[in-house]
Amino acid sequence: MLAHPSITSGLNAPAGVNEPVRRQVTVVIAAWRAAGTITRAIASALAQPETAEVVVVDDASNDDGATLTAARAADDGTGRLTVLVLDANSGPSRARNVAIRASKAPWITILDSDDFFEPGRLGPMMALSDKGYDLIADDLMQTPEGQSGAAGRMLWFERRNAAPIDVDFSFFVGNNITRGSRMRRELGFLKPMMRRAFLERHGLSYDESMRLGEDYDIYARALSLGAKMRLIPWTGYVSVMRSNSLSLMHNRKDLAALEAADSRLLASRRLSSAEAKLVRQHRFSTRYRLLWIDFMTAAKKGDIFRAGWVVLKDPRQAPKLFAALGRMVVEKLQRGKNG
Repeated sequence: MLAHPSITSGLNAPAGVNEPVRRQVTVVIAAWRAAGTITRAIASALAQPETAEVVVVDDASNDDGATLTAARAADDGTGRLTVLVLDANSGPSRARNVAIRASKAPWITILDSDDFFEPGRLGPMMALSDKGYDLIADDLMQTPEGQSGAAGRMLWFERRNAAPIDVDFSFFVGNNITRGSRMRRELGFLKPMMRRAFLERHGLSYDESMRLGEDYDIYARALSLGAKMRLIPWTGYVSVMRSNSLSLMHNRKDLAALEAADSRLLASRRLSSAEAKLVRQHRFSTRYRLLWIDFMTAAKKGDIFRAGWVVLKDPRQAPKLFAALGRMVVEKLQRGKNG
């Protein structure tokens, strides 16, 4: 599945470069047809003094080498960049697993190929690396595509001098449940540094069946196994919000995989009754989105019986389904009036 790496990585910078700084972080970037943004992403990661290596995995972009060319253009000559290529498109989870297996540093952090780090992002996180934490996350700045970082908003903290939070399993899962029309603040969007030793001790890796919610899943599993996690105010992760992002556009297969991940958590028997209740609530929210897809598919085909069966399959979802349907009808009528 893998081609040979096109650039060789190394954990040590050239002699004399940032010698007092511990280069202990692997930055993993999964890329698919990311020629327009990958150079910026890699350059921002290499600019962090704490970066030991950047491992990029091209997930079979098949874009005439545009993504690979753009990735190689970010090489800073320090020997810290490795670029690998998958023979078949497999999704971000597999690409990240391949990168992690090819890397060596004691800490691992994910950078999406269209996002970037502001200078100084990793330093405050590394300052906590000896405090017993297994996951260390900063808040992230959510910035609309095509706008400057200043146009963004923080995911979680309203103030940069807010008190850090020690995140346990219940806090994490509870704050990943979509609640009505509130702004998206799910903690699964975070990109923490993860302690390699903890992942290896528990055999944790990204679930390669998932293309949606794979971050939520691996963090939840880690916390269920006793990982200690700290969330600190923003230090420099910029998340570029795209209108065609997979996190906003779900297909049935992706949602079903997310639902299955919650079911596996529940089956692990590691959860308290209160924790299991939160996971069931999260799964219920995902199942609603699945039922909505099934309901609308049947309705568009005029299959009234199939649509009714979808509702009967989980009657608890009926009020929410019909409320959403009502809103859709009202919006359509309003557009007709205004048109």
